Amino acid sequence: MSNNVENKRRVNRQFLLLSRPIGDIKESNFEYKEVPIPTLNEGEVLIRNLYLSLDPTNRIWMSDMVQYMPPVELGEVMRGVAMGVVEESKNSNLRSGDIVTGLLGWQDYAVLKEEPVNFITKIHPPLPNPLFTAVGLLGATGVTAYFGLLDIGQPKPGETVVVSAATGAVGSVVGQIAAIKGCRVVGITSSDEKCQWLTSSLGFDAAINYKNTDLNSALAIACPKGVDIYFDNVGGSILDTVMSHLNLFARIPLCGLISTYNSTEPVPGPYNFGLILMKRVRIQGFIISDYRNRWHEAIKDLGQWMESGKIKQEYEIVEGLENAPKAIHKLFNANKIGKLIVKISSLN
Repeated sequence: MSNNVENKRRVNRQFLLLSRPIGDIKESNFEYKEVPIPTLNEGEVLIRNLYLSLDPTNRIWMSDMVQYMPPVELGEVMRGVAMGVVEESKNSNLRSGDIVTGLLGWQDYAVLKEEPVNFITKIHPPLPNPLFTAVGLLGATGVTAYFGLLDIGQPKPGETVVVSAATGAVGSVVGQIAAIKGCRVVGITSSDEKCQWLTSSLGFDAAINYKNTDLNSALAIACPKGVDIYFDNVGGSILDTVMSHLNLFARIPLCGLISTYNSTEPVPGPYNFGLILMKRVRIQGFIISDYRNRWHEAIKDLGQWMESGKIKQEYEIVEGLENAPKAIHKLFNANKIGKLIVKISSLN
């Protein structure tokens, strides 16, 4: 039986963006739809999704705010980074059986035209083990931590690195890379259990539960020599507080502002903004696609560190595409640790 006949008998489950969230994401912001899998034209590729990455940037894409790429339009398939296997190809760049990652969306199958194929990353053998690390430590998550810290933060041995959302997918990797580079690492998180995990499992030198302590005082104790690098994932009041502890010529890689993503009111700017001038601080936002041509550098180092046990990542795997709209709430849950992934299908 031909692939085209098989495709007509299969259904592609999709989640579309039905409405833009006001405040927290709601399941009602998504619309479930089943559509037939189309017949491929020349230059197109059919990819069956295996694992879908859930990330805070999903919340940005759902809004119509000014952002680094066009927002998801209402009625479009929800954008998302996923890993998949090529099931059929009419494109010379990819062939059946290839494993790829890219913006494949919240759906069972993605059909990519010739031009977008250039933005898909092919995973060459040997495949990562476990496979889903390709959308975790060995994917955009790990690469974000790698270049944000090393390219923008530029850590030196003996410096103090503070990381917010330190038990998150990116923050937990940042801290471990900083430790590899010989830095003192301090994590900011939201519970005593998370603090214990950072220090006992990931090797952070200190961890602060900002919810049950005075963050300013705790930073003074944990960072007696001040802060040289602040890897910011949250923005808001935590950024303001850390800024008062920055050393001269400190660096702030600005990775995310998750504390503000669900805000329904205008967000105030940093009250300590003047310290950027007085302490000659360099603060730089970045998007991982800026490093598209250098991903291989990060994957090589991250793979070696993972293999040697110097870096590890905690994963929560949610079974089934149908659970993605409910699972995304976990990103903004104070109890979440590590990387959140939805398993859509198995490779074999």
